[in-house]
Amino acid sequence: MGQTENERLLAQETPAYSDAARVQYYKIVMKSGKGATITDADDRTYIDLLASASATNTGHSHPHVVKAIQDQAAKLIEYTPAYFANEQGAKLAPRLTALAPISGDVELAWGNSGSDANDAIIKYSRAYTGRQYVVSFTGAYHGSTYGSMTVSSVSLNMSRKMGPMLPGVVKVPYPDPWQRLKGESEDDFVERMFNAFKLPFETYLPAEETAVILIEPIQGDGGIVKAPQAYMQKVYDFAHEHGILFAVDEVNQGMGRTGKWWSIENFGLEPDLMSVGKSLASGLPLSAVMGRAEIMNSLGSPAHVFTTAGNPVSCASANATLDVIEDEHLLERSTKLGKLAADFFNAAKQRYAFIGDVRMYGLDGGIDIIDPATGKGDDEATTKLIYRVFELGAIIISLRGNVLRFQPPLIITEAQLNQAFKILDQAFAELKAGKLSLPDNASEIGWVK
Repeated sequence: MGQTENERLLAQETPAYSDAARVQYYKIVMKSGKGATITDADDRTYIDLLASASATNTGHSHPHVVKAIQDQAAKLIEYTPAYFANEQGAKLAPRLTALAPISGDVELAWGNSGSDANDAIIKYSRAYTGRQYVVSFTGAYHGSTYGSMTVSSVSLNMSRKMGPMLPGVVKVPYPDPWQRLKGESEDDFVERMFNAFKLPFETYLPAEETAVILIEPIQGDGGIVKAPQAYMQKVYDFAHEHGILFAVDEVNQGMGRTGKWWSIENFGLEPDLMSVGKSLASGLPLSAVMGRAEIMNSLGSPAHVFTTAGNPVSCASANATLDVIEDEHLLERSTKLGKLAADFFNAAKQRYAFIGDVRMYGLDGGIDIIDPATGKGDDEATTKLIYRVFELGAIIISLRGNVLRFQPPLIITEAQLNQAFKILDQAFAELKAGKLSLPDNASEIGWVK
């Protein structure tokens, strides 16, 4: 049997592509996409339950977004915003700052990816406060530039062999469900985790020398985990008490993913700074750091300029993306369909002992796969499941080794969602019956811990 087109293209790419640049899952090459489906080079179509890592919340090749890109590309592809404004960026900037969950005057600066937006948070925080220290959380993923990698801690390969990393960064434990002790109440859990948060400040980290606390209100690659409300309030109050800026990463969880524009709106708290990317331009390279005007004016150019950041085509795509989210009521849609997904996974949990915690915040879910005998995460079972789901016609991946990442495009239809549920249920049933085996490349699949 000859090579498939997927195999041929991968064989062509592999000698020229660095291993460090891709987290391995399935040996396919994406060729086209429409709405909530994606088609590979062998012309096999899948229901997309990943939305390009939550970068295509408006779906693949949305007609309104495509037209905006085409029209702008025919007029002007690039003239660097580092020196001159462009029509699309001039229109987009006030639209986006108006959506920021921040009172008073808000300003922004463009970037190319969520990574540089998180670097910008470090830059502006240090400049505004005159302080050096940055606090972030275990399990965080903030990006792959040096600053954003330093504040991340979701994989050892994001620091291994590359030290020293950015100085002045301190990490504290994120209050995820795996930190909770058996029988521990919510209040006791919050108090214990907040005590762990405070420990550095009480022993070696001067609060008066700390510039910013950077947090994902709902961690993405850390397992789709929402911090407890009471914990977030305590951290927020601590920051304000000590003159520390409170910054949030909305790259993965923003742009309607949780049923609100921004995940921090689930907590009723106002950040001082925030990073945005991924779905901002429906997957085209564009990011932004937004914040209170006095903070954003603490640096002068060229402290945060990039040749292609905020280019006309990306900004046109972002303007069209905002149109789609507003006109098609995708915030409400995420909430409605997210409830259907929560009902499905919670019902499945009653039938399958290997389904542990189910977390769903709009169309934004993390589902733990566990060993029923021990209650601990089962990486092998998770890999069997995601690979079987792939074979059956849907794209889903794992986080932390044993968490199903459920983030379909917000425009997915109910019929497509129900078809995805059928695929997932078949895979669950086959795992329960002992019919699933690990793929040949199992050791290569997923994030390195």
